Amino acid sequence: MVSLKYPSAIGNVAAALKNYYRDFNHYNLKDPLDELLFIICSTKTGEASYRSTFRSLKETFPTHLHIAEAPAEYIARPIVSGGLSNLKAKAIRVLLDVIVAKFGEPTLKPLRKMNDEDAEAFLLSLPGVGKKVARCVLMYSLNRKVFPVDTHCWRIARRLGWVRATQKDKHCAPRDMDRLQFKIPPELRYSLHVNMISLGREICIPTAPRCNECPISAWCPRIGVPKR
Repeated sequence: MVSLKYPSAIGNVAAALKNYYRDFNHYNLKDPLDELLFIICSTKTGEASYRSTFRSLKETFPTHLHIAEAPAEYIARPIVSGGLSNLKAKAIRVLLDVIVAKFGEPTLKPLRKMNDEDAEAFLLSLPGVGKKVARCVLMYSLNRKVFPVDTHCWRIARRLGWVRATQKDKHCAPRDMDRLQFKIPPELRYSLHVNMISLGREICIPTAPRCNECPISAWCPRIGVPKR
């Protein structure tokens, strides 16, 4: 692994973001299966919409067993307003079938007894679940000290010079997620993740970032030059 060029920057950035955003948790959930379903509902959907569709899903199917027993077309109905409802419903249907086959019931609570590596490996074995989603479940619902790298975390970390892309199209490959997680001290991972999401949504946006409003501009080597 490559060592971080400016190790003190991580602590400074984490403290500044924590002071600014107060570790807002983005409405994520403590039950790991709920969190996984919540993430599926959020795919390619705005925050207000996916929060509403998840509530609708839970109102229609009060327990995980109710969802597990429902055909995909029934699951699609309460989440239709969030878009891609048929695809999301099929993904939920397949996931629940695999989980029930493994644990005998629709639950991810057995992950609580697994170590980080085994829990992550199981989540990654589920159809359609990649490293970012697996680590979101681990972090939000199982209190594991991992660092999910979503589009906001990736963009901000690159702009700060903490990591470089290894792919030609600059997207974050699984090995890049591992590289960035390795560089961030475990005790700072949760705070940095949630606060980078807030920053990426409000200020450090993909195009025309509002650098004059940024609480971490003092540690950004790209201030004053075009952002990418």
